[in-house]
Amino acid sequence: MQIIFQDPYASLNPRMTVEKIVGEPLLVHNVVPASEIPDRVGVLLEKVGLHRDLADRYPHEFSGGQRQRIGIARALALSPKLIVADEAVSALDVSVQAQVVNLLQGLKRELELAYIFIAHDLSVVRHMSDRVAVMYLGKIVEVAANQELFRNPRHPYTRALISAAPVPNPKRKSEREILTGEIPNPIDPPSGCSFHGRCKHAVESCRRDVPQLVDVGDGHLAACPVLNPPLVAASA
Repeated sequence: MQIIFQDPYASLNPRMTVEKIVGEPLLVHNVVPASEIPDRVGVLLEKVGLHRDLADRYPHEFSGGQRQRIGIARALALSPKLIVADEAVSALDVSVQAQVVNLLQGLKRELELAYIFIAHDLSVVRHMSDRVAVMYLGKIVEVAANQELFRNPRHPYTRALISAAPVPNPKRKSEREILTGEIPNPIDPPSGCSFHGRCKHAVESCRRDVPQLVDVGDGHLAACPVLNPPLVAASA
């Protein structure tokens, strides 16, 4: 498992060349002899769309998108099966975001990678993910397959998130679900459901009981007993 960090500026050591940054995992884990590291680094750079001749440069000589490609090359160095992409495109311009997202998708197919892709941009999440988990105040409130979640959101917070996403069509009007109330303090969350203070569906039990994820059909999980009451088996 490896990680791609959010900030392409803070995640690269400014005192190290690209060769040393990408080659460090190979050196630390003795993957290849030191003499072979420059060639391996060149292969990794080309895999992420950078020329191998750039290996002797320092991070400040690159744009944000190029820096993130260097971070991706470093993450690939040890041939991981799983990569955690922590807001990997949120610090980039929109046009550069598209390039990096397409790069990640291509690497996923080529190297048979799995990603845990952490993001707040729903359009990127929809493009990247096979299965989506929605979190509120550090807890998962809904999990579903990509298309199922965007077609049929079952938690009030998920519905509000999706309704807030802009629609790229001026003739199409979307119904916004406006959240009210104050955002809770994550250090001292409220009792029961942490979303109850902003939810129009909240009842007294929401303030008292912590909701559990329940399967509402086909592996779609939601933590809202008001909208999705758990099924109770009938007694004989």
